[in-house]
Amino acid sequence: MSRLKSLFETCHQDRRLALLPYLTVGYPSLPEMLDLAPALAEAGADALELGIPFSDPVADGPTIQRSTYQALRNGVSPELCLEAAGKLSGTISIPLLFMTYLNPILRYGAERFLNDARDAGVDGVIIPDLPADESAGVSELCAGRGMDLIQFVAPTSSDSRLEVISSQSRGFIYCVSLTGVTGARARLSQTLPQFLARVRQHSSLPRVVGFGISRPEHVGALQNIAEGAIVASGLIDVIDRAGKGHSVAEAMKYVASMKAQTRSDSPG
Repeated sequence: MSRLKSLFETCHQDRRLALLPYLTVGYPSLPEMLDLAPALAEAGADALELGIPFSDPVADGPTIQRSTYQALRNGVSPELCLEAAGKLSGTISIPLLFMTYLNPILRYGAERFLNDARDAGVDGVIIPDLPADESAGVSELCAGRGMDLIQFVAPTSSDSRLEVISSQSRGFIYCVSLTGVTGARARLSQTLPQFLARVRQHSSLPRVVGFGISRPEHVGALQNIAEGAIVASGLIDVIDRAGKGHSVAEAMKYVASMKAQTRSDSPG
């Protein structure tokens, strides 16, 4: 059983959502990021999504773009991301996921990259610009290494597309909560419950909601309609505001506030 499957089974038994914070590898700096990751695990993160910096992050909004730009200026490369994952997998027990675009994987060499990711303790990969129709090769490479390839679905996905994408996804289905790019939002879409219900009609995999999940009440609103939440831009904003020397404490406080809303019996 993969660690992701085991995680979601545990969350189901505990009647709670899985919380998956996102960190850009090398932001604000590589040493700070390596301090942040275990701190977030201690604060209640169930898994971590580690973003590999890329110069053309088409699915990301200004906040994550800013973090990836800084990480690239810090000299962070896929090789350094793999080294960072290896260090983290040796110190924290929660699943690790890479979020990366297709170009860095192809440039590195897909088989070599996935071999190195597996050896670094990475449990799965999220590739926003890899269409489901063209993902069979990467999916097979992941499966052969005991890793999951997570696919995206969006509110604009037709039922036929949901069927195709669901059949190709492993680990969980990344449900984009809105149309557009990543970024903190004041409120969730009123049509999100209907969208997630449509996704369930096509797949029994856990539905993990991302894009715009930035407040504790957003996590609470996902109770009974999803199985997990990804917190990205909101967390980076907290790290930005905290500044050097305070980012770990503030990030832990933020993630703990999100975690408090993951249980079905959480106070509103």
